[in-house]
Amino acid sequence: MFLLNILQEHGQDAAEHGAAAGQAAQTAEAAGHGAAAHAEHIPIIVEKLNHWLGPAVFEIQKAIMPPIYSALKIFGPHWPGEGKTFDQYVAEGYLPIPTQVVMFLFVVLISVVVLTFLRGKLSVESPHKRQQTFEVGVEALRELLNDLVGPGGMKHFPVVATFGILILLSNLTGMLPDMVAPTANFNVTLALAITSFLYYNYIGIRENGLLGHLKHFGGPVPSLFVMIILFPIEIISNLARIMSLSVRLFGNIFGEEQLSGAISAMMQWVLPALLMPLGLLTAVLQTFIFMVLSMVYLGEVSHHSDDHHAAPAHDHAAATAH
Repeated sequence: MFLLNILQEHGQDAAEHGAAAGQAAQTAEAAGHGAAAHAEHIPIIVEKLNHWLGPAVFEIQKAIMPPIYSALKIFGPHWPGEGKTFDQYVAEGYLPIPTQVVMFLFVVLISVVVLTFLRGKLSVESPHKRQQTFEVGVEALRELLNDLVGPGGMKHFPVVATFGILILLSNLTGMLPDMVAPTANFNVTLALAITSFLYYNYIGIRENGLLGHLKHFGGPVPSLFVMIILFPIEIISNLARIMSLSVRLFGNIFGEEQLSGAISAMMQWVLPALLMPLGLLTAVLQTFIFMVLSMVYLGEVSHHSDDHHAAPAHDHAAATAH
């Protein structure tokens, strides 16, 4: 990522030069110091957005965040911005609008533009090349849903396809100059994993009822003794899927970015370009794994209690994906 290194060096020089010119550049310089303190690159788009909207967002956070920290007690003793001004908050390395939030909003915007472009004007008689490309992806996902979820799997197409598009574009964003992949931040991958977890449990309750869904955690053997043993194990196993989905995606994308950055710092002109296909492979593979596991989990709960014979196939698919 030699282009990224060049832009980083240029951004740091510009921030230092602008700090002597006025108050606006002082905010950018403070953000740069915060990035250095957290060993995190802050793209220009994030700095600009925080410069324009950061003070207003900070005032809103000052009103709502201290009570939340005080009530939950899990994020720390107090909110880091409590009793501080905006400039002091930024100087300590914090941003009112975090990098991952800006990057993910960027990905959402790009997703809408790309899908609109690919869709174009649909035609059955004379489909254009963009429509044919679009249809290839739709058909591939349709086959996966039919294989892993069942004949009714297409009703989950919007959710699974949304996961795929957002995660793929998020992963690829890290390959752009002066950009950071949102999925290189654990908060983003955890949110995606929780969304997948809540969705497939919602589907299980909606299709099988609450008791039927809970019975699913008791195993396929209709024995009270076996159900008592398996139920807590299955609950813990299902909760562990949140960490499995989030940590796998985060670890691979974050690790790839750190590796590329370290190699780019040593050799900026040849080797980083050779590593870009590896980054592309990682982005696509991790997207595929997240989607497949989400479909496997949906397949487990989309069948009623008399369809437990399908469970071994799903378990085998999940083991293969792992």
